[in-house]
Amino acid sequence: MSMARFSPFELVLLKSRSQVDTATLLLLAWVLVHRQHVSEGQRRRRLAQVTAQFRHGHELGPVMGIAHSQDLQAIQLAAEILRKECSQERSLSILHQSIAVATDDGELSLANHYILRFLADLLNVSPTTLSTLFYELTGRQMGSPEDPSRHTYWQQHNPDYFSQKARDAAAEKQAREAAEQQAHRQAQQREQKKQRKQQEKQRQQEEAHARQEHTRQERDRQRKQDEQYRREQAQREKARQERTRHEGARGERRQWQRTAPPPDRTTRALAVLGLPPGASRGDVRLAYRRMAQLHHPDRFFTESDHQVALASARFQRIKNAYDYLMQTY
Repeated sequence: MSMARFSPFELVLLKSRSQVDTATLLLLAWVLVHRQHVSEGQRRRRLAQVTAQFRHGHELGPVMGIAHSQDLQAIQLAAEILRKECSQERSLSILHQSIAVATDDGELSLANHYILRFLADLLNVSPTTLSTLFYELTGRQMGSPEDPSRHTYWQQHNPDYFSQKARDAAAEKQAREAAEQQAHRQAQQREQKKQRKQQEKQRQQEEAHARQEHTRQERDRQRKQDEQYRREQAQREKARQERTRHEGARGERRQWQRTAPPPDRTTRALAVLGLPPGASRGDVRLAYRRMAQLHHPDRFFTESDHQVALASARFQRIKNAYDYLMQTY
């Protein structure tokens, strides 16, 4: 059978010749380990003396070790064994032995005060009976245990109580201040981290805005360049069309000039007389008479010599034209 499932006290019980004696031994050892100012050797000798008539058949060391470990489950198991296997008289005897062991030096420690009450409860012994047994053995009443949670207890049992309280308060204050400082530093770090995040976010927003503004300006500049280019293209196209139109007109004039026949002498002569091409011989005579009367030099004798010279030249052209036409018609 595997031993791993058994507790140390259960293993001791399995090896014991008398489980009742082993259970009683554990309870007495539990009381002894809470005796003040007693060495371990004295505890073992006292336990051996008290249990000299026991028939457990095993060493005391394992039981003392269990008592030192404060194994309450083992103690409760021991009490259950005694309550099941022992009579009320035997339970009182065990409690009597426990009181004797606890008060050997005349003093009852605070721990044993509670242990005796705990054992009495486990063994179904009433508090009144416990007080009676205690009085019979010690000759004094078993008062209420002192409360370690009260200041008066420590004032009586610890001369350094107030200085220790002051040190504890100072340490607590220092720890509290350190915690507050740590919390303050952490809050500052969180705030700084938050500010850095906000600054980084603001910087990113500003950069994004700057990029958008730069993109908008680039678009505007490109749009203006495109508009300027289109205007220049339109102007160049208009100028080209204008040049083409003028060149076409000049070409047409040059073509007309190249193709139109030069006016002949007859046409020029008719033009001098103010007649169109194809005029008749009679038209020539009438025109000559009219032009001669109008431009004869004698009419300008009162004018200057220059005016007279001009009139003579005009009249000579008229006469030459008339003479030529009369010869050719």
